[in-house]
Amino acid sequence: MSTNVSSAALLTLESLGLSHANIYPAFLFGTLMYLLIMCCNVLVLLTIAVSSKLHKPMFILLLNLLIADMVEATAFFPHLVFSIVTQNRLISHPACVSQAFVIHVSGTGNLLILSAMSYDRYIAICCPLRYNTVMSPCNLIRIILSVWLVDFSLIVTLISLFAQFKLCRLNIVDLYCNNPSLMKLTCEDTRVNSHYGLFTMIFIQGTSLILTLYTYAQILCTCLMNKQPVARLKAIQTCGTHLLVFLILQINIMVALIAHRLESMSPSMRRALSVSVLVFPPFLDPIIYGLKITELRQSVIRVLKRTVCSPMV
Repeated sequence: MSTNVSSAALLTLESLGLSHANIYPAFLFGTLMYLLIMCCNVLVLLTIAVSSKLHKPMFILLLNLLIADMVEATAFFPHLVFSIVTQNRLISHPACVSQAFVIHVSGTGNLLILSAMSYDRYIAICCPLRYNTVMSPCNLIRIILSVWLVDFSLIVTLISLFAQFKLCRLNIVDLYCNNPSLMKLTCEDTRVNSHYGLFTMIFIQGTSLILTLYTYAQILCTCLMNKQPVARLKAIQTCGTHLLVFLILQINIMVALIAHRLESMSPSMRRALSVSVLVFPPFLDPIIYGLKITELRQSVIRVLKRTVCSPMV
């Protein structure tokens, strides 16, 4: 029979199931993956910061995306690699809630920032004469602040709804803390939380999907009518890169969230889907944008050459 558990108790994350021989290889792999994610994101971020020609709305929005990726990776990897080497899967209740909050804010922020980037590309390609007015510095700041304000408001409400419950279980069913796994720690009626979580998922993903599909349909029509092949190809390449990143994140999050609501879903498959949301976007975003956007790729190469070729002090 389940009993109430103090929120000061330690929670247990799902076991990694590693044999003794695989502990240090897994620790090394996790550490290298985290360092690679951070290095790639920092490289692109610094390139945008030091290259004056990249101080444009699209790249400022990309900078926000990279920061969200780094925060998300940092909320997951350090604790993971520490628990691998120590074989200790315990986490305090406040730390678990904090991890869930940061991960949800970062993931939601990614979708909203990508939606803002699609709007930026729409104005740049479909309404070029109005671009400097619509995406002025003041309007850009308003867009960024609105994105993070909506993001924080939704996730603070989501996590706050959980705070009213008493725990009756101690086992987290995932490899990290998130709202669906936190809700499974309580034995009380969580229908309000479930409905709000569903509303948040539909609102965020539905709004971002509709906005992105609409803007890219307009962009595609404009590109097909463009009589300059070079300009048309450049626009399609830039937008194709953004659309690829958006669809990867959109599908990944949607499948991972739905998996938590399906009782028939294999626990190992659900955990793999949940982890993929935290690994693939932070890893792929700087690589895809860095390689596909010519202007950014050239700037990254110049920064790397400048760093490698600079004389040692």
